[in-house]
Amino acid sequence: MPPSLPIRRVVLYKHGVGYFERRGKVNGSETLHFDFKARDMNDVLKSMTVLDLSGGSVSAVSYDSTKPLEQLLQEATIRIPDSGSLTALLGQIKGARVRVRVGREQQVEGVIVGLESLPVAQGETAVHRPFLTLLVGASLRSFDLLDVAELTFLDDTVRKDLEFYLATVLSSYKKDTKRLSVLTAGEGERELFASYVLEAPVWKTSYRILLEEEQKPLLQGWAVVDNTGDEDWEDVDLALIAGLPVSFVHDLYNPRYMKRPVVEVRTEAAAAPVIPEEGFAQEEAFAEAPMEMAADLAPAMAAPAPMMRTFGAAPGAARPSRREAMERSAGVKTLTKEVGDLFEYRVDHPVTVHRNQSALVPILHRPFEGRRVLLYNRATREKNPMACIELKNTTGLTLEGGPVTVTEGDTYVGEAMLDTMKPDDRRFVPYAVELGCVVSVEDRTEDGPVLKAVVNRGVLTVEFYHFRRTHYSVRNKAKRAQTLYLEHPRTGWQLQDTLEPDETTDNFWRFKRELASGANEDFAVTEYSGGQRTYYLSNTGLDEVGFFLSSGFIDERVAQGIREVISIRDRVARLAEDERRLTDERTQLFKDQERIRANIETLKSGASQRELAERFVTKLNEQEDRLEAIARELERVAREKREAQEEVNRKLQALSFTADLGTPSAQKAKGRGKDKA
Repeated sequence: MPPSLPIRRVVLYKHGVGYFERRGKVNGSETLHFDFKARDMNDVLKSMTVLDLSGGSVSAVSYDSTKPLEQLLQEATIRIPDSGSLTALLGQIKGARVRVRVGREQQVEGVIVGLESLPVAQGETAVHRPFLTLLVGASLRSFDLLDVAELTFLDDTVRKDLEFYLATVLSSYKKDTKRLSVLTAGEGERELFASYVLEAPVWKTSYRILLEEEQKPLLQGWAVVDNTGDEDWEDVDLALIAGLPVSFVHDLYNPRYMKRPVVEVRTEAAAAPVIPEEGFAQEEAFAEAPMEMAADLAPAMAAPAPMMRTFGAAPGAARPSRREAMERSAGVKTLTKEVGDLFEYRVDHPVTVHRNQSALVPILHRPFEGRRVLLYNRATREKNPMACIELKNTTGLTLEGGPVTVTEGDTYVGEAMLDTMKPDDRRFVPYAVELGCVVSVEDRTEDGPVLKAVVNRGVLTVEFYHFRRTHYSVRNKAKRAQTLYLEHPRTGWQLQDTLEPDETTDNFWRFKRELASGANEDFAVTEYSGGQRTYYLSNTGLDEVGFFLSSGFIDERVAQGIREVISIRDRVARLAEDERRLTDERTQLFKDQERIRANIETLKSGASQRELAERFVTKLNEQEDRLEAIARELERVAREKREAQEEVNRKLQALSFTADLGTPSAQKAKGRGKDKA
């Protein structure tokens, strides 16, 4: 069995897959075998490409079934036990044609008749030895199986059954492994190419930044790659892709069945066969055009731009040799290029990573534009800013996100995390807390006076501003001047009476402040946001009318209208009281009538009883008269209430007024006046 093609190229991506290329030689119609984990079969079947680069062809690609091992062995026609395997095998293939070589020269071809155990004398005892009986021509011949040096199966069916059984048993040693076989066709020695995509660990990046006095910062990048497969990567061409192409898992390995309809056989006369109409398909010639690649960025770069700012090491210190040592010890031989929206780092020398091992590969060693600054964010640390590198990606490369270790001179000064950066992107990379700078914060919130008042449909709406003032007090205790970027949250409010921010992010305004050594600086951020209050005039009292009038929310005409509404509302209240009193009286009369009727029913015959009954009847008549009068009064009160309420609604709807009472400029002046006071 020829070996599998060796891995020659590995391309790792940042979204959990790897692209693998294999190349090697085949001779004639050899069959190549590849072993994959069962979980990788879907990716292999989705992506595998096999090419014969020397004029031959690939006739088929086959792979192991999804059936369990036990079921596969049950389907085999041959069984070989763990002990007595040869005799057990020959006993199962009676009738198979074989060629046996006995000793060194004698070769005999015949058909297996069977095996038998015969006694053979050895001294004074007899030992049973297996004998193989063959039908050779028209005669039977027996051979001591222990004297048979070679046995060749001449029946292809038996040989293939035996190979299938042995290959199936071999696969049981790696229960999670499935074999894929490539059947080739051709003559002589040829070169074969195979490629596929598999799930692979994400390659990772880590960086080192060296800060030195009077030198541009130096950025060194390393890639961490992991070989978790079952095969060594020996002298492979390694490439690392930054980006996020689309990738997914689709089940191609497991058999898929569809439910089919059951069709009954008809006993009618046979029908003519259906002949589908001819289809017309436009033939197109597809030519694979080479992708335009960006020029290699690894060779010599343009002359470095001037530094944005030098780093503060001790004056007069000797120039450290760490930079030269880094350049000598970790020479970067990485070719880079853009591939669409992706970016490729390709190591230009062979890389070896053994199975279940990882490697640290240098991919970047270049200076960049940057400087040391301070970045203050109250949510990150309330009392101190962070020491940062203001990094501009002038390397010409796409920098993948990863951890950063920062050294200044020969001293380790901190660590940071770097987000993915395209060329010319600019980021802050915080690596330490700056204890030499202290920040205190004071907040104050207040409501400004009303700017506008609107009366409409019985509702008074007044508009005003909420003011929020944040006062930052910064003290630079360091012996060197420092640049501070102060981040203030953006929450939907507008800036007022505040300098324009130097930068704006999704969630922050960023203000730049230059701090002298030992300096104290105060900085205030004032924001405003619109607010509203709503008053329903139908519930307003006379005191509120006076307040609205004195504040300018309404004029005298609206005030008089509201007073009339209040007067009508008082009359409605009196009518409601009358309605309640009449209703209570009617309820009491109903109760009295029930009592009188009950007394009349209990009276007996007699002169005195009749006289009392007549009195009760007279009382009932008087109450009925009163009930009729109450009903008329209630009807009148309800009518007057309804008319009064309608009048209230008409008057409220008729009220309309708008007053502009202030401007943002006036609010600014007022705010400054309060601060001075």
